[in-house]
Amino acid sequence: MATKREKRDPYLWEALISILSLVVFISLAILRYETDPHVPILLGVLIAAVIGLRAGFSWKEIETGMLNGITNALQAIVILLIIGILIGVWIQTGVVPTMLFYGLKILHPKIFLPAALIICSITALATGTSWGTTGTIGIALIGIGAGLGFPLPVVAGAVLSGAYFGDKMSPLSDTTNMAPAMVGTDLYTHIKHMSYTTGVSYGLTLLIEFALGFIYGGGQANLESVNQMLTGIDAQFSINPVLLLPPVIVMVLAFRRIPAVPGIVMGVLAAGVLGAIFQKNTFGSLLSAAYGGYVSNSGIEAVDNLLTKGGLESMMYTVSLVICAMMFGGIMEHTNQLKVIVNKILQKAHSGGSLITATVLTALGANIVLCDQYMAVVMAGRMYAQAYPDRGLHPKNLSRAVEDSATVTGCLVPWNSGGAFQAATLGVATIAYLPFAFFNWLSPLVTLIYGWLGITIHPLDEETKKRLEMAKEKEAAAAESA
Repeated sequence: MATKREKRDPYLWEALISILSLVVFISLAILRYETDPHVPILLGVLIAAVIGLRAGFSWKEIETGMLNGITNALQAIVILLIIGILIGVWIQTGVVPTMLFYGLKILHPKIFLPAALIICSITALATGTSWGTTGTIGIALIGIGAGLGFPLPVVAGAVLSGAYFGDKMSPLSDTTNMAPAMVGTDLYTHIKHMSYTTGVSYGLTLLIEFALGFIYGGGQANLESVNQMLTGIDAQFSINPVLLLPPVIVMVLAFRRIPAVPGIVMGVLAAGVLGAIFQKNTFGSLLSAAYGGYVSNSGIEAVDNLLTKGGLESMMYTVSLVICAMMFGGIMEHTNQLKVIVNKILQKAHSGGSLITATVLTALGANIVLCDQYMAVVMAGRMYAQAYPDRGLHPKNLSRAVEDSATVTGCLVPWNSGGAFQAATLGVATIAYLPFAFFNWLSPLVTLIYGWLGITIHPLDEETKKRLEMAKEKEAAAAESA
């Protein structure tokens, strides 16, 4: 009679097999066979499950891990679907075309890229959401950039750099609130400490965008393209400044801390009412655009390619990718495969610089393996929360390192929920915009440099030490009483 295998933590080599299998399967699919990553991720799920079974976990426990991973992504999935509806309806009702029309008239090619960066920065600061920024202002800027003759990956990079800067520094952002909560510091201490590294990363990004503006932003051909697009938009839609009201409503509601889902829904409803007035949209045409997106038939290829998009259906590819990815991440966390890797890293991290490097690499790895920036923030913060005070470092150093890496790099991983969402929303492949999302990959680099040089790395003060000790005692007492 077979005996039940005793449960244990996986060995390091077993956990590494799970991660390497995922990387190999996805790399082969994308680079060698140029196919979609969904099934390769499921093969990675299979390997991770086998490792979990080998370590003594039951199938029920592994299944629970998968379901927990999917559950963690449900909020992101709901937002994905509603953003898809918003894009379709906003195009059908003339909201996006109006934004494009006025943007093409106002924005000069040479200042377009830095302007796009700043506009998205302000929007995300005010709303606290990178996804909401790219799903509204971002898609309009992509269209304007196309009309001005800019390569779309370059425009997407400027949009994402601004969106993630604002998300990262806004007190309204989920991740900006989550990171200090995970490590034992407060929100405004966290934001102030981030400003040292974020200011450098953002300043460098702004200089690069100005330089790229001069490289890509000249030439008569661009102006001809603009006039052609204006003609195509004007032929299909009734343009009116009142149609700018829905994005204003979304921003105001977000600024007043209304949750993302009802805020976006209000933007959709407002656009529906205005569409009936200005575009003579029927209820049936709005329902059609909400599900299947808008189909442009202007006869001008640039306009038709830009405006034929959106709808709930357009997000199904991304939703299925997120579900597959979160199944893998859930197993890796629930069966302690991630824990053994992090524990091994901690054994090698002796100095402040090496500890910050370990934090950044863990956050990057979590975005690759767990496939969600929120899970990366939680895991990196939770895993190193005690290590920083033990090494005499203030927890705000940890919260900064986590946000400088976990929050901004999720959109650089094609199978991460952030990367999948941004690619689907902006219509630019993750791999294509990655080199131009300067702020997103400069942030972790600047943090590493600050860590190794000891720049603004603050020691643990007595007041914070006592507060952390009291919090630890309360947790222990609560656990004991439970």
